[in-house]
Amino acid sequence: MKIPHTIRLLLGLSLGVFASGQAANLPISALTAEVESDQSAIYYGTTPGESLLIGNDGSAATGGLRSFDLLDRNLDETAQVTVGRTKVAGVLYDVGERGRDLVVSIAAPDSIIRVFKLDGLTQVSGVEKKALGDWSSLCTWRSQRGAQYFYLFGKKQAMQFLVRPQESELEILEIQTFPVPVEASSCAVSPEDGVVYIAAEDKTIYSFTAEESTAAPEIQTVGEATDDISGLAVYVTRKSHYLFVAQTDVIEVYTSDFQLKGSLSLIGAEDIEIEATVIYQTNSTQYPYGVIGYAVETAESKGFGVSSLGPAFTKLLLDPNTSYTPRSSCPPAQEQPLNGFKNPDGTLSCFAGFTGPKCEEIICPNACSNQGTCVGPNECECRSPHAGPDCSWIGVAAKYETDANGGDGDDPAIWISSRGANESTIITTTKSELGAGLAVFDLAGNLLQTITAGEPNNVDVIYGFRAGNRTVDLAYAACREDDTLCLFEITPDGLLAPIPGGSQPTPPDYTVYGSCVYRSSKTGKQYLFVNEKSGQYLQYELTASSNGTLSTTLVRQFQAGTGGQVEGCVADEENAVVFIGEEPYGLWRYDAEPDASDDSGVLIARTGDGTLYADVEGVALVVGPTPDKGLVIVSAQGVSAYSVYRRAEPNEHVLTFTIQPSEDGDIDGVTNTDGVTAVGTALNADFPRGLVVVHDDANQLAGGGTAELASFKLVSLEDVLGVDGGDLLDEVDEEWDPRAH
Repeated sequence: MKIPHTIRLLLGLSLGVFASGQAANLPISALTAEVESDQSAIYYGTTPGESLLIGNDGSAATGGLRSFDLLDRNLDETAQVTVGRTKVAGVLYDVGERGRDLVVSIAAPDSIIRVFKLDGLTQVSGVEKKALGDWSSLCTWRSQRGAQYFYLFGKKQAMQFLVRPQESELEILEIQTFPVPVEASSCAVSPEDGVVYIAAEDKTIYSFTAEESTAAPEIQTVGEATDDISGLAVYVTRKSHYLFVAQTDVIEVYTSDFQLKGSLSLIGAEDIEIEATVIYQTNSTQYPYGVIGYAVETAESKGFGVSSLGPAFTKLLLDPNTSYTPRSSCPPAQEQPLNGFKNPDGTLSCFAGFTGPKCEEIICPNACSNQGTCVGPNECECRSPHAGPDCSWIGVAAKYETDANGGDGDDPAIWISSRGANESTIITTTKSELGAGLAVFDLAGNLLQTITAGEPNNVDVIYGFRAGNRTVDLAYAACREDDTLCLFEITPDGLLAPIPGGSQPTPPDYTVYGSCVYRSSKTGKQYLFVNEKSGQYLQYELTASSNGTLSTTLVRQFQAGTGGQVEGCVADEENAVVFIGEEPYGLWRYDAEPDASDDSGVLIARTGDGTLYADVEGVALVVGPTPDKGLVIVSAQGVSAYSVYRRAEPNEHVLTFTIQPSEDGDIDGVTNTDGVTAVGTALNADFPRGLVVVHDDANQLAGGGTAELASFKLVSLEDVLGVDGGDLLDEVDEEWDPRAH
């Protein structure tokens, strides 16, 4: 629950938070029309009237970029480009001899960096670069010699790129990839000294100095804001800079040495939440001190907004500098034609993907694993069925995709029918407000049913549960809307129905996130796992009264992982363990019994180890013919791929696969994937050795564009495991019957 600003302000005063600074109100001056907003940037036009607010469009159907007249009282839209759901954007000035101003961005569905002209957001043709990852913020930096760089920040990692002229056009070159301590959802750059600030959605701010170097920067902790951070922006003074730190509906202002100058409370609407703050310092008739822009959500709408910076200077007594312009802060561009940086001894440190004494030789990771051709720096062209950055993955196509349903899906489940495996169904979740609940599909992806639930995240199946005088199958999910454990009966035809006691509470102040189920082979008792983002796990025993009403009893609590965000999990009932994914860190194995003597887990794989990639999302188990056979599948959202490990210790990595478009183009590939589930049971002619079902975040339509609603892809497990002789299929039990165990 969001604490009202007035209460937070009083608490802050009582604790002396604002002892060294002033407080003032900051009215909303203008709002755009409705748009799915997350990140923003500001373009300083050559005249104030040409200045623009650049915003992302994060919707599935219209995703891309939009520009708005910054100084218009209605923030009228001036241009829109639809290239797929987009989150980040930045502005580059005076690029090359022609001195072009450009917008750089990356689209989530295809992970392609694109460059656009400011006039009409027209894409610069032929200038693209692929960067696999789930990117949460982007910042640009111009070096002292005038070279234009930008940083992409994602799941505890960052990538640095150079944009430079090449003959008549431009090129994007990858400089390096380096680790950062958090998933930076906000970033800002002080152009005068090259300090880059980053922050996640907590209170801590970090910084590093941008340099023309291939060495990873040294990241420092700057300090902590009063509340969780939703945006960062830099205001350039005549001698230094201020750091504006947004926190829901409050913006704190700090000096460059992180001394609090005061706070600004946004007013003018109900339930204001802002993020992605940006600053325009030039004065104009309506905004003599400049403006601060942001992505904003209120009780009535979502879009972008601006506020006059007047209160920041008249109430907080800051030093204004309305003469600042990004064009005058650097000398004219002096492009370096080399593919590296000069060292003091005259040698070169090459950009990523280049080698040799003059950095003229192109190289690719792992020489494309001898399964492809190196066609550009760090760019492999893989031979089918191989895929991935170094051609070491397997590329497969989906046989079906589900009918579009709901807004934001996540982790699905497969229910195996007792009437015959070919009558099995797929259960999916919608965790967003749009279409919140569960949906049921047949094995060809046809929608059979939807049922309302409170924004469920993950769903799992419980087989053969005794409820009074009946034995039933159940679907279980953690419901975010009211932080409850949601259970539904699965009818004999695979549909869902309410059941008495189907909503069970969690402790006060506990915020549910991921979930999974476990039945003890020692006691026969049924358990429900639920977690919250902090890594705190709760384990409940599920029981039923004589009349069939469900109830739960908390039997265990433990901390999973290293404290990073957790979500996906799956239990291995035969071996009494639960596999847990920590999104930024890795895959863990824990004892699943409630009386476990040791709650410390075993790290199976760590993100960045060459087998696993952030964000770790869904976790699925494919049972083998014996307890020491079988496979664990883990979805990696940042690279839209799936890592497969052996079920038995030491959980050896056996392959990574990704889901590509079908040959006929009717079914698109999977991007920004979230949940995954799988069974090895022979289901029908389409899935004779089992089925994998995955979430697809952006469903690309065959005729162009992106579907507004979510879909899931259905992939034959035989297609995944049947490569290179198909030996892995021998580790899967195609006759597995969940009711017999």
